[in-house]
Amino acid sequence: MGRAHEVRASKIAKTNAAKSALYNRASKEIYMAAKSGVPDPNENLALRSAIEKWKAQHVTRDVIDRAVKKAQSKDSASYVAGRYEGFGPGGVAIIVDTLTDNEKRAFSAVRAAFNHHGGNLGNSGCASFNFVRMGVIDFDSDKSVEEIEDDLILNDIDVQNVEKDENTIEVQVTPESFEKAKEQIASDFGVQEFSEASVTLVPNSGLVKVSDEDKATIENLLDTLDEIEDVQDVFHNADI
Repeated sequence: MGRAHEVRASKIAKTNAAKSALYNRASKEIYMAAKSGVPDPNENLALRSAIEKWKAQHVTRDVIDRAVKKAQSKDSASYVAGRYEGFGPGGVAIIVDTLTDNEKRAFSAVRAAFNHHGGNLGNSGCASFNFVRMGVIDFDSDKSVEEIEDDLILNDIDVQNVEKDENTIEVQVTPESFEKAKEQIASDFGVQEFSEASVTLVPNSGLVKVSDEDKATIENLLDTLDEIEDVQDVFHNADI
């Protein structure tokens, strides 16, 4: 399996619209996490994980602080989670997770994106079998894959995969081992900042190779989905 960031939609906004959507989805997720418990990341694991996730995606401190402050107020905003599955050009499997206060708007926007870029929405479960939930942790280190893998295994962490690309290490663990793995990596290897740290979906049977023409269309589809305000995450198995 290739590096996770190569098989997920781009995390860094390429346009003003995408940047606005990125900040919006970060605010909603952090708000919901803060509302689910104490609005203090030191006492609320879900909130801490959400903040770390979005900080790694270059969401500003101001956006994060405003979302937490909103949760501390009497604000009663409510968001509903949704999931849409389908296929893009070349048989690429795509999953779109939404968090919205208007389900009809979210569905219409996602459907339009697929329709306009050669894709098709399907029924629930039609694409999800191509993915597995995994804790993904990326960080810079001069340690070898073997050193990191051995350390985690010796500490009873269920490691699924470790890869290295230049100086960047990616560790994949079961969701249940995610928090312990982060703590172990920080403690044993002196890692203070992760470039990626989240429980996410990764392809479970390799990547789908596509033609140059399909690649361009898929990239346009992913960019369009990334700009939709109700979209939280997009997962795909295209080799692009």
